[in-house]
Amino acid sequence: MYNLIKKVFFRFPPEKIHYQVMKGLQILHGVPMGKQILHSFCMSKKTGLERTLWGLTFKNPVGLAAGFDKDAKYTDELASLGFGFVEIGTVTPVAQPGNDQPRLFRLPTDKALINRMGFNNGGAAPAAKRLLKRKSDIIIGGNIGKNKITPNEEAISDYEKCFHALFDVVDYFVVNVSSPNTPNLRALQEKEPLKQLLHHLQMLNEQKAKPKPILLKIAPDLTDSQLDDIIEIVTETKLAGLVATNTTISREGLQTPQHEVEAIGAGGLSGLPVKEKATEVIRYISQKTKGSIPIIAVGGIFTAADAQEKLDAGASLVQVYTGFIYEGPTIAKKICDGLK
Repeated sequence: MYNLIKKVFFRFPPEKIHYQVMKGLQILHGVPMGKQILHSFCMSKKTGLERTLWGLTFKNPVGLAAGFDKDAKYTDELASLGFGFVEIGTVTPVAQPGNDQPRLFRLPTDKALINRMGFNNGGAAPAAKRLLKRKSDIIIGGNIGKNKITPNEEAISDYEKCFHALFDVVDYFVVNVSSPNTPNLRALQEKEPLKQLLHHLQMLNEQKAKPKPILLKIAPDLTDSQLDDIIEIVTETKLAGLVATNTTISREGLQTPQHEVEAIGAGGLSGLPVKEKATEVIRYISQKTKGSIPIIAVGGIFTAADAQEKLDAGASLVQVYTGFIYEGPTIAKKICDGLK
């Protein structure tokens, strides 16, 4: 059924159809029996899927990655699609429009997306207000970043503002320094700036009565020596874990004609082409640390087999994004039903 619907959806610009579909989901969720209909089609009935991590109990290990619900507008609706957790954002302290449109592109031949959204969002405070009003008990992650106009020297202040704004309404945090779509952001992945940022956030966290897990989202384009630095920093700052991985700037191995890819231009590539690299990063970190750093896996997950591959490589939980676009609203159910 979804394959037929997808053909219609893919006739429209990706960003435009995204908001139209989510508005439709919101309407369906709000009508009598709408929520029950969504549950019947999209919720896995398989038992034994719960995962406990950082003192949080996830109903199942399949989450929705950041970038889909940037402003925490659809958390209740997404909970009805069977996800075990939803990561909102990336949010920044102040609202910003992001990069110029078009900025989201499909590569159907590769089951991939290229985006250069640029942290378009309405700001941390409005997102927090929406989360206060949510009705579902789904676990929420808060993915935080810096505003485009904020120089890297002042980035810590932006992350601090987001941390304070969201602290009471999210269950865990993800520090995003790995998006390729905000100028110079990835420079914050360098050893010293990253140490300073994470030490500062952990200091703020420890001042709270009940600290929240703070994770770091990393790029798939890091070298082994850079991953070694990440492991050292995570250990030193006592970070709760990692999200691996973000989108890649690589265009290697694509089946889409080169001239089409070049015409799209800059942006982060997600989906099936990132699958192998993301798994390699997860396996490297897991083996190096003997599994001591919890990892949320994201990158090229479309099926239960894809998810199991990430779990076998050392991940504790998985997230989907591009797979959701290509596989449809029952993806969480299908993955949960198919997991060992």
